[in-house]
Amino acid sequence: MTGSRCGARARASVRMLACVGLLVLMPGAALAQATPDYAAVVASSDRSDADREIDKRRDPVKLLAFTGVGAGMKVLDMGAGGGYSSELMARAVGAHIAADLGARAKERFEARMKTPAMAKVVALVLPFDDPLPADVRDLDLVTFFFFYHDTTYMEVDRAEMNRKLYAALKPGGMLVIADHSARPGDGATVGKTFHRIEEAVLRSEVEAAGFRFVAEGDFLRHPEDARDFPVNRPTGPVDEFVLKFRKPN
Repeated sequence: MTGSRCGARARASVRMLACVGLLVLMPGAALAQATPDYAAVVASSDRSDADREIDKRRDPVKLLAFTGVGAGMKVLDMGAGGGYSSELMARAVGAHIAADLGARAKERFEARMKTPAMAKVVALVLPFDDPLPADVRDLDLVTFFFFYHDTTYMEVDRAEMNRKLYAALKPGGMLVIADHSARPGDGATVGKTFHRIEEAVLRSEVEAAGFRFVAEGDFLRHPEDARDFPVNRPTGPVDEFVLKFRKPN
């Protein structure tokens, strides 16, 4: 759910880093609020025209609802790109963390950090397979939107990354991953060429860290997608999966 597809990411040739921003918890009064009005969050008048354009292909109201993000939660958003999803989560929750690499995306994220919506964000830069300081734990939610596939061709230990995400969540905490779907049999081999990953392979890697599969969202599905072209140069609709995992109590 980033502000661009994958162009800036593909140019990186060094160890993949996560630009991580941590939001503090909302005040006590906010913690008692009901589930946020996600439609109102997306409709906020101070959101940029660029973000509204991205809304057209991201269905953010349904995606936010699927995550269950709410006031007072502590959230880690891996692979945040220019910060599109990070800002939406920040508006919905009051506690957030984000991740990215690439000069252009870094510039967009830094510019976004200056906006009021991101006032509670603290940015850090750490490797994807070691994305959090040791004292950051008991997260309520980790989101990983349209970036997991990039870790397949970078210098990232994905097994270690998933173990660290598991460890950072509190018991009962959730991990929600959305990505571009690859063809059966493509596995993790087309991350750099098509910017896709096979759903079954991703799920297997995540479950190997101890996560339990909870649910799948079908609101970004496009079964007509042949999945034989790069998503950053689409020739038609792109099939995208959204998966929810839980850390057992």
